[in-house]
Amino acid sequence: MALPHTARSIQLSGWMDLALSEARATEGTGDVPIGAVVLDPDGRVIGRGYNRREADGDPTAHAEVLALRKASRALGSWRLEGCTLVVTLEPCAMCAGAIVLARVPTVVFGAWDPKAGACGSVFDIVRDPRLNHWVEVTGGVREAECAALLHEFFRGHRNP
Repeated sequence: MALPHTARSIQLSGWMDLALSEARATEGTGDVPIGAVVLDPDGRVIGRGYNRREADGDPTAHAEVLALRKASRALGSWRLEGCTLVVTLEPCAMCAGAIVLARVPTVVFGAWDPKAGACGSVFDIVRDPRLNHWVEVTGGVREAECAALLHEFFRGHRNP
């Protein structure tokens, strides 16, 4: 049974709180403040992540990838069927590919990424009909708040 629209909005907003909390954990690290959580089918958090590219010197250490890895370990399977990924910024092509490969059925994100987004803005990898798995996407959840976190970060790095 689907949740009524207002209940669904409250649920999505609460989930985004968790992702925003992860994004804020990057403060002082030099990493772009992006956070992600993976929820199991019952809504329990089974994976968390925030960008660690600078901290780890790893180009694949995106919030989504780190959260997917933790969720896979928690479930003991690479297949994240029935799970939901919530992230503060629209996933890039690498992360969208990981989402498809992990069989995540639902992605919720905050701010759209007009430069590198791969869930509907620049690319739409997660819904490409040539692939063997498609993802339901809900974008723009608390978009202004997620975007403001990014704008503040880049304002501080471009105009010190």
